[in-house]
Amino acid sequence: MSLTRPRRPAEYGTDVTSDRALLILEPVADAPEVGRWLSALDDGRRDTIRELEDVTDQMLELAPHGAPNRIGTLLYHVALIELDWLLVDILGPGSGVAWPTDLAPLEDRDADGVLTVVEGETLGQHLARLERVRALLHEHLRSMAVEEFHAPRPRERYDVSPAWVLHHLLQHEAEHRAHIAWVRDAILGRFDRPS
Repeated sequence: MSLTRPRRPAEYGTDVTSDRALLILEPVADAPEVGRWLSALDDGRRDTIRELEDVTDQMLELAPHGAPNRIGTLLYHVALIELDWLLVDILGPGSGVAWPTDLAPLEDRDADGVLTVVEGETLGQHLARLERVRALLHEHLRSMAVEEFHAPRPRERYDVSPAWVLHHLLQHEAEHRAHIAWVRDAILGRFDRPS
């Protein structure tokens, strides 16, 4: 038995001599291993953006019944966490890279430990933030040697390597991408109603 898989969108690349999709991770950094991890992150980001195709600015702040978070809040959280892992854990406090308060001015969680509600932003603003954070990540990792990529950095509560951070960011965004899709579908009434 074979599963039928949907065709992958054109942005995955196609062989110019056929309609055959090319599903590979092209290195986008000096060290091929680092470049493939960055390529995997970018592939995941394309999936996140695809889930936002039917989302309007008005939908960003809606909280359908049963949804603990709104789409705008989740998009801010994804960007903020990526920025935090880059600046605090990969680069570290001695890097001299200042926190970009214009990019991420809000704390991640409120006093009750709930994601900070983000309001008053457009989808375009959220996408621009995600793009700027990803550009910073690429800027700091693109020229990183593979040995440095795997070297643990001692932090206050743990030791962590950039490789593990990218692994975590892939999972983190995938989990929230599914959450975003659920909220979107709930808003759009795409769930089957029980009879």
